[in-house]
Amino acid sequence: MAKILVVDDDEDIRELIRIYLAGEGYSVTEASDGVEAMEIISNVQADLVILDIMMPHMDGWELCERLRQDYPEMPMLMLSAKGETQDKLRGFRLGTDDYMVKPFDPLELVMRVKALLKRYRIQASMKVQLGQVVLDKQRYEVEWNGRMITLPLKEFDLLFKLGSAPGKIFTRNQLIDQIWGADFDGNDRTVDVHIKRIRERFPDEEAPFIIVTKRGLGYKLEMKP
Repeated sequence: MAKILVVDDDEDIRELIRIYLAGEGYSVTEASDGVEAMEIISNVQADLVILDIMMPHMDGWELCERLRQDYPEMPMLMLSAKGETQDKLRGFRLGTDDYMVKPFDPLELVMRVKALLKRYRIQASMKVQLGQVVLDKQRYEVEWNGRMITLPLKEFDLLFKLGSAPGKIFTRNQLIDQIWGADFDGNDRTVDVHIKRIRERFPDEEAPFIIVTKRGLGYKLEMKP
């Protein structure tokens, strides 16, 4: 049973979300602000966090940033009345995986939760399959149409990260923190260089996937239809 932490200062919204998620078999824990959420999550394992933005004590922006730093593999869904494009972009830059605007359809929320949990379960696996390309992280091997391909370690980790969550945008800073480490003393152009090398090894006209540059944001991997 997946455990969901719902963080919102509106008790009625927390109750609505809890009813719908519990109806799908999820275990739901509630927090009314970011400070309470951080206390709960340090003691109770959560598989996914749904968080509001406008909250007292610690708002959703700070909570999102702290959760992404402390729990880089935890899926997050922002749920807020702030629906402007710049608010959504800020949320994604801070590390949220999805963003919904209030008022919301509870059934759509449930579907998005299911999709995020499925994506992260795949990401937690030691193997990622991208069409005819299979990445085995346990052996750090890449197989493409029956051929074994050798990738440098950082290129492998970068492709594995992008391939674990097709369609998700990763910022350069996220990729550096999660692959090179927070103490990396280089610059974010390191990511660009490695992406260029991966693209050269997996040309668009041959590979079953493409790595898309999202200007001002970062990169995402997309499967070809």
